Amino acid sequence: MNVLGKKLSKTVTIVNALGLHARPAAMIAKKAMNAKSNIWLIKNGEYVDASSIIDILSMACTKGCRITLEIDHPSDAVILNEITALFEKGFDE
Repeated sequence: MNVLGKKLSKTVTIVNALGLHARPAAMIAKKAMNAKSNIWLIKNGEYVDASSIIDILSMACTKGCRITLEIDHPSDAVILNEITALFEKGFDE
């Protein structure tokens, strides 16, 4: 986990065969909506709101794609870890 000022970030690799389609996007958004601060998904310098299914889908992330998860406040570190675990488990697909 990188600490950038007060922000925390983790880089993950998409391991599930279908990438970030609607079901994984919904799983991420559901967890992100419980955060007190913003949670971002970052790909190639583009930031999208992790609580928005549409924003997540607009990233067009396929298997093998690397993205960074970033939170605006350390109080949301548990949620960052929960979202990271979703990626690591391949969203149970």
